[in-house]
This record gives sequence, structure tokens and C-alpha cells, in this order.
Amino acid sequence: MPETTTPPGPPAPAAPTLPPGTTAPAAPTLPPDTTAPAAPKPPRTSPYARLFALPGARAFTLGNLIARFPQGMFSISAVIMISGGRGSYALAGAVTATGLVANAVVGPWTARLVDRHGQARIAVPAALVSACGSLALLLCVHLGTPDWTLFAAYLATAATPNTGGMSRARWAHLLQGDAKALHTANSFEQAADELCYMLGPVVAAFLCGSLFPEAGTLVSVVLMVTGMLVFAAQRGTEPPPRARTEATRSPLRARGMPPLLIAFLALGAVFGSLEVGTVAFADAQGHKVWAGAVLALQAAGSCAAGLVYGATKPSGPAGRRHVLCVAATAALMTLPLLAAAVTGSLWALAGALLIAGMATAPTMVTGMTLIQRRTPPGQLNEGMTLAVTGLLGGIALGSATGGAAVEHWGPTTAYAVPAAAAATALLLSLYGYARRPDRGAGPA
Repeated sequence: MPETTTPPGPPAPAAPTLPPGTTAPAAPTLPPDTTAPAAPKPPRTSPYARLFALPGARAFTLGNLIARFPQGMFSISAVIMISGGRGSYALAGAVTATGLVANAVVGPWTARLVDRHGQARIAVPAALVSACGSLALLLCVHLGTPDWTLFAAYLATAATPNTGGMSRARWAHLLQGDAKALHTANSFEQAADELCYMLGPVVAAFLCGSLFPEAGTLVSVVLMVTGMLVFAAQRGTEPPPRARTEATRSPLRARGMPPLLIAFLALGAVFGSLEVGTVAFADAQGHKVWAGAVLALQAAGSCAAGLVYGATKPSGPAGRRHVLCVAATAALMTLPLLAAAVTGSLWALAGALLIAGMATAPTMVTGMTLIQRRTPPGQLNEGMTLAVTGLLGGIALGSATGGAAVEHWGPTTAYAVPAAAAATALLLSLYGYARRPDRGAGPA
């Protein structure tokens, strides 16, 4: 059989020849595939939004704010009620001052029991005892009992628990190891304090003036008891109680605490003398009715500064930040003296107090941060209550010193007292930082 062959196909085209000295063009590159969508960036949230996203944070904060708001109402309500019923501002001032001193003495013991047995078991009975004291004072004034019964009744209010300290203790328990979030929480708590003490007297004066003299005290008692019950019911965020042992020592003996607490005493003297001097200056200008509003501007400046400070990221050791904040307070506390001496205007003084107040919240925030770090574990409520005790003692001391300065030097020169107290706080802070700079995190 003959062999078949496949006819050859057309010849393949020859590769093009390039002239000498030239190179072949590079192969074209395809553009990258841009059809895939970029990964979405996570939305930015404020530090406060992240703070209150924690389980149970909103509930205990709401209850604590309701219980804390009356702290700015009790004193002014008692003064209005006693002065209206007995016709004596001196008696009203003596009764409220007695309650302030008693609270400064009893407060640390109540806080120690809170640390040992838990917030719910101690704070609710303590709030009920305090409420009974306020109601007893109301009955004594209404029934016209002897003056000494007013002092005896008001002494029971010394059992009022440190609501702000308990809230800060809960944040410290929830945010262990997160220094930035704890900084934001402390800033929020300080702003809340300023808001309560700014609006509390206004609400109390309105209730007593528009309804009846006892209205401020009644509303204060209802708010405190209701808020404390709501706060204590949030057991999921409550720090566990810590039993005291032989190794447990008082926060007063902790390293770095004594100069820090004395600095709180000096800061309290700033606030007490500033309040007395402002009331006297407004009275001398013929605008005594505006004294409360002018003082509220200082609290407003502090509240706003506290919220802004809490949204920023802290840098450097807490001890150094505290020194810088106290230095700012000492510098800005010269503004009220300059405004009163140079202009003699109440409105210029109001602007100076607004600016001066902006250093208050950062100073208190950094101070409380140091208190939390230097307090031994399991005694946080007691440590922060000691700081509040120092503030209360300083306020009483500053009020007395400021009043004496007004009597001897006049209301304008009396503004040298808060400036001198702020300078003293700065020296104490520098001494404390030199002795213990707090370069480490310390106990939370």
C-alpha cells in the first residue's frame, strides 16, 4: 500500500529584524485591578462613648449622679430653712459648719467600711442615716425646738457616703490596666462634681423660694436615697470587698500620701477663700444677688475644661502633670486679684473667675489619679475620701481666713488669700514630686 504524506503548510513568518543599536520595546503592562473596594476604616468614637459602652457603666453612673446632685443642695437648703425659721444667719452658718466638720471626721471611717464590706452593704444604710438627720433637722426647725437640737440632728448627716469616690472606685475596678480610659473616667467624674456644685445651690434656692423653706431639704433627701438605691442595685460593676489584714496599713502611711493630702488642704483653702471674697466683693459693688452666678462661672469653666482634658491623651508621669496643673492654678489665681484691683468691676471679675476655673478640673483629676496610684490595694474608697476630707478642711480654713482678710483689708485685697493658698499648694506638689516622682504606674 502506498505511503501517504501530509502536504506541508505555509511557512511561519520570520521574526522582524531590528536595526542595529536598537532594543525591543518592553511588553505592555496591564493596570492593576481596581475593581475591589478598599477596606472601610473603623468609625472614630469619642473616649466618653467608649467609656459608657462598658456593660453596666451607664446604669451606675445615672444612679450615682442622682445621689450626688444633692451634695450641692444640702448646705444652702439648711441655711435658708434655719435662717427663715429662726431668723439667724449666724445659727444657720454654725449648724452647717458643724455638719461639715463632722463629715470630714466620719467620712474616712465610712469609706473604710465600704472597702471592707462592699458599697451596697454600707452606702445604703449610711445614706438612710444621713436622710434621717436631714429630716430631723427639718422637724426641729418646724416645731421650734431648742437650738441645740439643730446641731444634734444635723450631726447625723455626717454619715453621708462619698458618692463620687465610690463611682471613681468602680471605674478603677472596670478599667484595670487602661490608664488612658481611667484618665477619661476621672475627668468625667470631676466635671460631674463641678456640675453638681454649680447647679445644686441654684435648684435649692429656687425650690425654697418658690415653694416653701423646707422644699430644698425634702427634695435633696428624696434624690439622695433614690439615687443611692439605683446605684447600689448595680452589683455587676461593684468592686469586690477587701477584708483588712495585719499587713494592711492606713492610706495615711502610704508613701507620698501626706504631702499630697496637705496639697488638697491648700487647694480647699483656695476655693473657700475665693467664695467668701467674691460674695464680699459683689456686696461692696451693690450686686450681692449676683454673687452666686459669678461663682458659678468658675465652676462652669472647670466643668468644660475637665471634659476637654478627659478627651486628650495624657502624656508623661502623673506626678509631673499634677505639678504643671497646680502651677497653672497658681498662675491663674492671680487673675481675680488683678481684675478686682485694676478694674473694680464685677463683670471683669466674672471673666477672670471663668478663666481661673479652667485649671481647677485638670488639677483635681491629676490629684485624684495620684491618690488612686498611691493608695494601697483594697482601700481606694478610704484614700479618696481622705482627699475629700482634706478639701473640706481646706474650705473651712479658707473661709475663715478669707473672712478675716475681708474684715481687715477689704474685699479687693482679700483675693490675695486664694492666690497665696494656690502658691502653697504648688510648693507642696513640688515637694511631693521631688520625694516620689511616680515614674511608674503604681497600684491601680
